Amino acid sequence: MALTPRAARSQTKARVVVIGGGVGGATVAKYLAMMAGTIEVTLVEPKPRYTTCFFSSLYLAGMRSFESLTHGYEVLAQRYGINVLHDSATAIDPVAKTVALKSGAKLPYDRLVLAPGIAFRFGAIEGYDEAATQIMPHAWIAGPQTELLRRQLESMEDGGVFLIVAPPNPFRCPPGPYERASLVAYYFKQFKPRTKILILDAKDSFFEQDLFQDAWARHYPGMIEWLPAQFTGGIKAVDVKDLSVKTAGDTFKAAVVNCIPPQMAGELAQQAGLADQSGWCPIEPTTFESKLQPGIHVVGDATSGGDMPKSAFLANSQAKACAFAIATALTGSERFAPHLFNTCFTFLAADDAVSDAITLEPEAGTIKISEILISQVGESVETRRQVVQQANGWYDAFTHDVFG
Repeated sequence: MALTPRAARSQTKARVVVIGGGVGGATVAKYLAMMAGTIEVTLVEPKPRYTTCFFSSLYLAGMRSFESLTHGYEVLAQRYGINVLHDSATAIDPVAKTVALKSGAKLPYDRLVLAPGIAFRFGAIEGYDEAATQIMPHAWIAGPQTELLRRQLESMEDGGVFLIVAPPNPFRCPPGPYERASLVAYYFKQFKPRTKILILDAKDSFFEQDLFQDAWARHYPGMIEWLPAQFTGGIKAVDVKDLSVKTAGDTFKAAVVNCIPPQMAGELAQQAGLADQSGWCPIEPTTFESKLQPGIHVVGDATSGGDMPKSAFLANSQAKACAFAIATALTGSERFAPHLFNTCFTFLAADDAVSDAITLEPEAGTIKISEILISQVGESVETRRQVVQQANGWYDAFTHDVFG
């Protein structure tokens, strides 16, 4: 999509710094860089390669390679002229409009975009801190944690228990813990059929619950057990030494524990005063400008705004709306009304997947769902197989849109 600004404010290029090279940050950087050379875009991301959380449970199930989930920034730099810095932002000065980097450099900006992703509320579950993640991986930020969990699953003896701690709302990827249970069950069914999966949930219900429970009964009868908070009294503590999880009424031991803790906006957002008491970043619904720090925009999972789920596709949609809003503010280009969409594909087995599509609109200072389409229980085998094909095609097209 070629964008043609009507007029630039001056001959000097406007400077936009984007912090965070995940789906939201990479998309903002790319679409701003497409503004016909009128905006100088710098993307700050410490990692040279990005691994997608979405589809990572397919890797856990042995259905996809780790390399297929991993993407670089070469096209963004070479084709779109983005200044990609593999560095970490350490501080933001909103008055001087500068970003301090770990390397010691300072970046001036006219507009700043943060896509900081999530951080974990370590300590919310007694005994679960950063060190504990090396024994009980969360694998909720894809990369080494995902590989660690895969190794643990491979080394399990048949007949053991794989325990998933599912977090309270809101959290990244609402169907994610239950898709993970489904796909790990697919792996166990083939190679470790006596193994059990136990989900200890901080909630009493979850997104697409009817679809998951129907699939578990059809594909994995007797293998997956889900215990809601009203049954257990909630998750209270973990013990990494004996691989156990304590609830209000019982203690559960397992061979492998995948503990997904409560979440909040990424650390830099907290430091910069962009998050409120909820731990998330309130934003203006048409521009994604922070309600707490003018001139700084926030996109992706760190945001809070009405009905928006925390998903990769919505981060991409937010990022495009944000890019257009910044272009309007900096170059006088034509203003577009934002349209936000979310599409999500969820695998239940190798040949069984479901989807949902959500349209969202700004309304009365927040963002509301205006339409939702979702798969239904009882669909034909062929329909579900077609969704699997659509999902794989979607992944390729979507990551191409983000990373070029």
